[in-house]
This record gives sequence, C-alpha cells and structure tokens, in this order.
Amino acid sequence: MKWPWSKKKEERGLYEDLVELYTLLQTTITEDNIDREKAMNIPTVSGCIRLIQDTVKTCPIKLFHEVEGKVQEIKGDPRLSLLNDDTKDTLNAAQFWEAMIEDFYLEGNSYAYINKQRNQIKSLHYVEESAVSINSGIDPIFKDYDIWVNGEMYKPYEFLKITRRSKDGVTGRGILETNKKILAVAYNSLIYENILAKTGGNKKGFIKAESKLDRPAINELKEQWNKMYSQNSENCIVLNKGLSFQESAATSTGMQMNENKITNADEICKLFVVPPTMLGGDGKANDNDYEKFIKLAVLPLLRAILAALNKDFLLEKEKSSFYFGFDVKELLKGDIEKRFRAYEIGIKNKDTNY
Repeated sequence: MKWPWSKKKEERGLYEDLVELYTLLQTTITEDNIDREKAMNIPTVSGCIRLIQDTVKTCPIKLFHEVEGKVQEIKGDPRLSLLNDDTKDTLNAAQFWEAMIEDFYLEGNSYAYINKQRNQIKSLHYVEESAVSINSGIDPIFKDYDIWVNGEMYKPYEFLKITRRSKDGVTGRGILETNKKILAVAYNSLIYENILAKTGGNKKGFIKAESKLDRPAINELKEQWNKMYSQNSENCIVLNKGLSFQESAATSTGMQMNENKITNADEICKLFVVPPTMLGGDGKANDNDYEKFIKLAVLPLLRAILAALNKDFLLEKEKSSFYFGFDVKELLKGDIEKRFRAYEIGIKNKDTNY
C-alpha cells in the first residue's frame, strides 16, 4: 500500500525533472548572435548592399540655389568636391559612401565628422559606428543630445548623421536588430552547407557495438571517423567485428536545402526592397525590376542622404534657399523615355491628357 503523500512526492520529483530538462534545453539552444561580419558573409545581404552602394556612387551630388522661384545650380562650391571626389580624409568619396551605406543598413546609424574652420568645411571624416556614443537628453519633446568619440564630446552640428528607422534623429535600427531571425536562419543554412561540403556529403549516423569498447578502440574509431569526414583522399573506415553503422534519418532541412536557400534569399531581398532577379545573374531581370529597384530601394536612401546634407552641411543662413540634390537623370532615363513615348503617342492620337 502506498501512502497518500508518496504520490505527491513522485509528482514533485517529476516536476523537478521537467524543470531540469527545460533548463538544460535553454542553455543548449541559445539565441543566435548575428554580428555584421556574419551578416556580410550571407551572399544576399552583401549582394544587396553592394548593388545599392554601386548605384548611389554613380549619382553625383549637386548644390542648388532658389531665388524668386528660379533655381540655379551652384558650381565650384568646395563642399561638392568633398562629397563627390576627395573627402580630404584617407577615404575618397566613393569609399566614404560605401562605408556610410553599409553602416546605415546593418547598424541603422552612419556618422561622419564635419571638420570646419570659420564656417568653411575643410574635410569630411567617416567615423565607425562602433566608435560613436550618444548621450541623449531626458526631455521627450525638446530632444537634444551630445556625441562622444574617444572621450571627446561633440555637438550635433559637427556630425553628418544618416539614420534608419530613427525616433530621435541620431540613433537608428539596422537589420542586425530588426531582422535578426531571418539573418540567423540564412547564416545557419550557410554553415550547414559548409559542413556538408567539408564532409563530402557523407551521411550522418552512429556506430552500434555488440559489447562495450575499450578506450584504445574508441580512440582508433574516432581517428578513422575524423579522417573520413575530412577533405582528403581517405573516405572510408574499417569497422571491426561487432561494430555496425546505423544511418540517421534524413531531416526536412537537409532534403529541402536548395528550396530553403531560395526562400531565404527572397526574404532577405525584401529587407532591402531589392527584386531578387536583380541579384540572380541569370538575365531574368527586366526593365520593370530595375524601375522597382530604383524607386523603392535607391530613391528613399538618396532622400535620407539629402535630408542629412541639407540639415548638417548648410549654414543656417543658407537653409532657406540652398539645397543639395542628386543627379538621377541616368537612373531614371528609361522611365523618362517611356513618358516621352507615351506623350508622343498621345499627340499623334490627338489625346493630350497625359
């Protein structure tokens, strides 16, 4: 006969075992930590960023002055040379924008120090996002902040700041923060594929023994096993009497690797609003895909850059009538030609409602 309290004791013991098992699972299955190095190892991530970088670099920045409704392009301003050619730093303008755009997408923040002498901008210096600290004020309405680099404090107007998904104008959120799950899935798939390549695609399994193996036999088996799964010519092992290989069941992940890669790549392209065909390299991208890429991926970034330049690169007295702009005629050339053709057809058909 069991005493009444013995059942409670068994239940309590079972509960403690479940808690211990849950704790063990929590410690072994940890959340993936995707940093920028891992993210840039994902081909779709680096491909999207490179495509956007190369597109932006082809667009020269210009300065305009509007007076009484008339817009005049300003040429020869020293600031244009800094933005388009030589920053007077170790980076040229093309390298400067590459670094700024990479930080923008990955970290959500990109910073550059504006070196001024008596209201004249002499040089522009890219600063790594990790080297910048922001000390924000506590007022949620009249927001203010200081920028710290290497223990030195700087005011907001001393830095060019381009942010993504920002709520204060100085700190943003990059895909490493907002989309870490899909990046982890893609990166882990890449690691899994790398393991398959290293092992030559050999099937996984385990060794069954009729009797307990001694330590020398175990060590010999491990050595042969490592040789089999290494990248060399010896791709077989000899099993002694009483040992047999039991193949483990194939997982859905392994069987659907190629389909998963395509799906993951398409999902990552959505983060950058880049049509997947733009990265395919198979010639399937058409004019419509290119137009979507320019209008949905590139132009919003250009708008963010211009907003930052008009805020931080102009003097207060200039802000009412001067503004920066990108020359995007070449990017939109196909779209403009379509409009002219449509207008021409309308004229021929005596229909000018275009």
